[in-house]
Amino acid sequence: MEETTARGFAELREALASRTGTRPEDWFPVFKARYGMQVAFDAVRSVRGDGSVLTQLFTCCTAVDPIVVSGLRPRYADVGADTMGIDVAKVESMPLGSDEQVHAMVMQHTFGAIDEDSSRRLAALAGEMGALLVEDCAHCVTRMARDAAGWPLADISVHSFGVEKMLPTRFGGAIWVNPRLRERDAALDAETRGRLAALEQPSHHLDTVTKLYINENRVLSRLGGFGGWMRERLTASGWYEPPISDKERRGALEYEPMTVTPWIAQQAVAGISALDANENGRRAVVTMYREAFAGVDGLDVPAVAMNGEAQPLLRFPLFARDTEAAERIIAAARQAGGYAERWYRPELFPGVTDPAAYGLDTLDRSTVPVSDRLVSTALCLPTELGEDAVRRVIDAVRAAV
Repeated sequence: MEETTARGFAELREALASRTGTRPEDWFPVFKARYGMQVAFDAVRSVRGDGSVLTQLFTCCTAVDPIVVSGLRPRYADVGADTMGIDVAKVESMPLGSDEQVHAMVMQHTFGAIDEDSSRRLAALAGEMGALLVEDCAHCVTRMARDAAGWPLADISVHSFGVEKMLPTRFGGAIWVNPRLRERDAALDAETRGRLAALEQPSHHLDTVTKLYINENRVLSRLGGFGGWMRERLTASGWYEPPISDKERRGALEYEPMTVTPWIAQQAVAGISALDANENGRRAVVTMYREAFAGVDGLDVPAVAMNGEAQPLLRFPLFARDTEAAERIIAAARQAGGYAERWYRPELFPGVTDPAAYGLDTLDRSTVPVSDRLVSTALCLPTELGEDAVRRVIDAVRAAV
């Protein structure tokens, strides 16, 4: 069994390395990406002490939970409307206290859209501030922002195989540790790698629950309101693993960090081997959306999704005139057969139940106007549809604007 497990993990690391032009030994599988992020931030706090992490509000709460759980302080920078990621100019003008230690910055590729220019600027700023650059690739597994020479920019890159992501695995993720980190901070590099290498596998029970997930959802989704009630009961009894738990909306995480199971590793390897076809299909859909929504009055599309070569986005982002219009467009798209979503509305999606745990109670809202505007008007369209379905969604969206 141990030999089979080791071989499965080695195959996963090899697949990730081959896909990204990196080394297998720099990849560390994790049960969920959020736990890998926690390990990284735990290592930062252990080596560098108390401090803060620059992140954003236009994201999921599970991208901020690891910061909170580690004992570091989330500090919210405004985002750029064209990138949906941290606006470097806003960071440079943030009123940081003279004694505040910014230990890390999060570079998020929202919906899988990578903006090389802003990513390089953020990496340069992180270097100037001596902050660890943590890249959130939850929506673009194996795709990373790179420098002019083609090497990944981040110190730590976080990839997700989970629910509503690029791979069909539903669980799992991986952390890449830049081998160049050792040159800049040997202690942090050693602490991070040591913690990731020591992670234990999930319990036999959790292994079983992950294998049940897809069939559970198929059955529960057919039961209407009763299915929702059943999902709550199964979650409470430990027989259903929700994408985001109630605990994770209160600034906590359900488990201690873990690595993947052999089954998850096997599923991930299979998913990575099919990524070319997956990404090519999404690029084709993104191209259709770009052509259909360019210059449409009442719809804003971020430049990162419109310019350059079409990227294989997990979702195609649109921003309406207001919340009412966004909801009308979502309803129309769903009626046409495309399950449009309202990521990330509310902020820290799907919304937090303990704002103080995230530092929202003391946040000066005047510092995040773009984030607030994007949150209030956001919607996103599926990119895994066939051509006929895409055309129906396009027609429905244009009619609803």
